[in-house]
Amino acid sequence: MQAIVFLLDAVVSFFCALFLLRFMMQVMRVSFAGQLGNFVVALTNWAVKPLRRFIPGIAGLDWSSLFAAFALQLLLAGLIVGASGHVIEADPASVALMVAWIAIRGLLRLAVYILIGALILQAVLSWINPYSPLSAPTHQLTRPLLDPIRRFVPLISGIDLSPLVAILLLQVVLMFL
Repeated sequence: MQAIVFLLDAVVSFFCALFLLRFMMQVMRVSFAGQLGNFVVALTNWAVKPLRRFIPGIAGLDWSSLFAAFALQLLLAGLIVGASGHVIEADPASVALMVAWIAIRGLLRLAVYILIGALILQAVLSWINPYSPLSAPTHQLTRPLLDPIRRFVPLISGIDLSPLVAILLLQVVLMFL
């Protein structure tokens, strides 16, 4: 049973990360024209396009990608809670609330992990290949997070420590989630 839950969690987390990345790229105004954008769109269109008929874009954002991520997390949380067998005698409303909270918490954690991964990728690419096709999207994705930190953390001998500070702050956020 643990192997099945592990595999389901891996597949759902992969697709949720893609849906969240699509939403975050749109929020941060990252171009979908490059390799990363094409990859994300190609692997998420199967769910996002049909959902757009029911979930309108509000404020210039495609809420259907966020809804798809939440629905997958909700499905996974429901399966895990149901498979545990401890909620048979519990009130259905409290079980539904618990499943919804687990799904929201999972989405928030996944969003933080995406940002941490983008920060690490940006740092590595700045050392290895700053002109990589992934450099521009990762820079655009992390810039809103790093710009406020850069106001307080100056360059030290030409080295930008703001990604390190951002990763530490995101780790603190993960502790509360």
